[in-house]
Amino acid sequence: MTGKTIRITSRQMQDELYKLFVHYKFTDEKASLMASVYTESTLAGVNSHGINRVPLFIEYVKNGVVNIDAEAEKVESFGSMERWDGHLGPGIVNATKCTKRAVELAKEHGMGLVALRHTNHWMRGGTYGRQAADAHCISILFTNTQPNMPPWGGKDSRIGNNPLVISIPREQGNIVLDMSISQFAFGKINDYKLRGKKLPFPGGWDDNDELSNDPEKILSKERGLPIGYWKGSALSMILDMLAALLSAGNSTYKIGLKEFETGISQVFLCLYPDVYSDKDLRQKLIDEIIDYTHGAEPMHPGDQIYYPGERSSLTREKHLKEGIPVSTVVWQKIIELSG
Repeated sequence: MTGKTIRITSRQMQDELYKLFVHYKFTDEKASLMASVYTESTLAGVNSHGINRVPLFIEYVKNGVVNIDAEAEKVESFGSMERWDGHLGPGIVNATKCTKRAVELAKEHGMGLVALRHTNHWMRGGTYGRQAADAHCISILFTNTQPNMPPWGGKDSRIGNNPLVISIPREQGNIVLDMSISQFAFGKINDYKLRGKKLPFPGGWDDNDELSNDPEKILSKERGLPIGYWKGSALSMILDMLAALLSAGNSTYKIGLKEFETGISQVFLCLYPDVYSDKDLRQKLIDEIIDYTHGAEPMHPGDQIYYPGERSSLTREKHLKEGIPVSTVVWQKIIELSG
């Protein structure tokens, strides 16, 4: 595997992905949405959950894991809280629909929650945090996954790296935290593997039960390292419990019994801060925290301190100007899949 890359424009990527999804019988609307989301994620530098993930998604489509004709629908309503069923439809389409609904509920009630079961991977979770923030809502979103981390002190993977997203709207640039509960998302580990590089920090255990920064060794059995060690292990379990309980859907245990990662559970919680009449104060408080943090002296001269989502926004601007770096192996595979 080589680490060679090419640079392409966002327009090229979006057009090629749209062509690919239409080739696999998605409607124009779904193909356009998915092409846009995958491209935006890659523009922001998250190739692991953008362009690099497309071949696996198409494999899931061909295997029948993803039902291309299905969409999430409401099955139960409790005022500002709703349960939805994804019917194993495309994760991006389902998550976008449920984010919009949570925003609607928040603007009606002050808070809105949509719990979604039986869906597929939403790709980059920060996508939906940005969607909520663009709609002037605060969001707390999370999903469970297949088991890919050992619980602290355990040997076998029994918990998921269950991504957590928190976003806050801000005029000068939305704040978007998007983090997996593993030290590195597995898509990111695979990204390092594609580039022929080691992880900058240990990211999981190898076959000898030793912490490693070698992507190949970590991916062989998918035993990721929880963030904060035992604290991340506990947080993973709590998010899994909440996702399964609120949606009445599958837990990581049940997902792990399947041949492929599918039928996952997700939660979309939105809050509408404009119910308060102190917009100027909210802006002042956010800027105060950001300015104070930005002012910290870096340990290494020339380094910069960022707030959550700032670096990806800067990366997006850079890639719009210079083109997006993409693995030649991945890009060639997508061209081949497009027919």
